[in-house]
Amino acid sequence: MSEGAYRELCRIAGPVSRETFGDLQTFETEFRRWSAKINLAAPSTLPELWTRHVLDSAQVPALAPRAVRWLDLGSGGGFPGAIIAILMKERPGSHVALIESNRKKAAFLQSILGRLGAPSRVHPVRIEDAVGLVPQPEIVTARALAPLTQLIDLASPWLLRGAKALFHKGRDYRTEIANSAADWRFDLVEHRSAVDAEGVILEISNVEAITRSQDRAD
Repeated sequence: MSEGAYRELCRIAGPVSRETFGDLQTFETEFRRWSAKINLAAPSTLPELWTRHVLDSAQVPALAPRAVRWLDLGSGGGFPGAIIAILMKERPGSHVALIESNRKKAAFLQSILGRLGAPSRVHPVRIEDAVGLVPQPEIVTARALAPLTQLIDLASPWLLRGAKALFHKGRDYRTEIANSAADWRFDLVEHRSAVDAEGVILEISNVEAITRSQDRAD
């Protein structure tokens, strides 16, 4: 891949070693190879795999530069969790837990992350069954998984204990935020995507569930 691709990665993710850049290239190559056999991503997105998926995921760690304990929900083919795990090789003491119930996708993640020596563990279970399997994270991530209200609900076992969320969202994110107000209170910071002109990463913290009695009181 060109020198320009390396510079673009560093622009989006911050300083990245050549070794880590090479690991991300290896991930991309293996992703394409496995995708010929199992459905890791929509085939229409493969021509833009590096930009649309790898770089889009690589921007996340820079939003929490001191965090070392990460949890990625519904990891799928590895975005953003696998990319975060590869980048975390440069952050001492880091660990990334990836939750992916699809056994074939989980097998891919276990294979490539193990090969690259990424500080991670893949849990091939449903998100609802993952509580207690992973240490309390500092950051919970998810991408293209569910509407925001449902996403906060899935992540709530960790968010209600103080974890912060960094959730990728697309052009309809404001509607999702409005719809979530009936169920959740939280502090919100909107980070414009460095890759997708219509995308954002929602930084959500201090989550509280709204009960019916609270709603009537308000």
